[in-house]
Amino acid sequence: MSKKRVVVLTGAGVSAESGISTFRDSGGLWEKYDISEVATPEAWERNQALVMEFYNQRRKQLYEVEPNAAHYALVKLEEKYDVRIITQNVDDLHERAGSGNVMHLHGELKKVRSSVDENLVYELEGWKLKKGDTCEKGSQLRPHIVWFGEPVHMIPKAAELCSTADICIIIGTSLNVYPAAGLVGYTPPGCPVYLIDPAEVNVLHIPGVKLIREKAGTGTVTLVNELLNQLP
Repeated sequence: MSKKRVVVLTGAGVSAESGISTFRDSGGLWEKYDISEVATPEAWERNQALVMEFYNQRRKQLYEVEPNAAHYALVKLEEKYDVRIITQNVDDLHERAGSGNVMHLHGELKKVRSSVDENLVYELEGWKLKKGDTCEKGSQLRPHIVWFGEPVHMIPKAAELCSTADICIIIGTSLNVYPAAGLVGYTPPGCPVYLIDPAEVNVLHIPGVKLIREKAGTGTVTLVNELLNQLP
């Protein structure tokens, strides 16, 4: 008998307890940086050094933090369920915790890619990307991040995956950022949807959603234990 499939949608809130700065919360990254100066193709054209430094500092921070209880709880869920994670996060904390199936919608911080051929993607050694680091075509490498104004190529695959869910769990996302926020709409009719977030989140478009008003670590552990206990 095949395992039930759990599709998990995660946002910045799942990594916040590890010490990763969130974007939209009070004190988040966007209060310290102007989006247009560090996270758009135009910013890259205008000031590559500033953009590289911004992502170098984020990458350096990533090497200093560890997965938290929420990440590990999702790994535990794999004991009895087919767990597929779709994350808006660019960190690798899901993978480091041990999750086997992770799809990154917005790129990966520890990877870089050619600035002339987006199919040329490389693992970056260490945390620092420097001017003069080039791809095999001789072009400057850039962060492997989907910037504002760039297409999110993984959305069709993510939507297809959501359509196969038996259970959907949403953790630590404001559901304000499209197209990612629309993914829950692709889950099958009657699919149970759980949303874990301590903040007020607009869920009027999600019929029958079960709200768990907890931080990611606490809420995910509780829900995972509940789901594991439902099966022999």
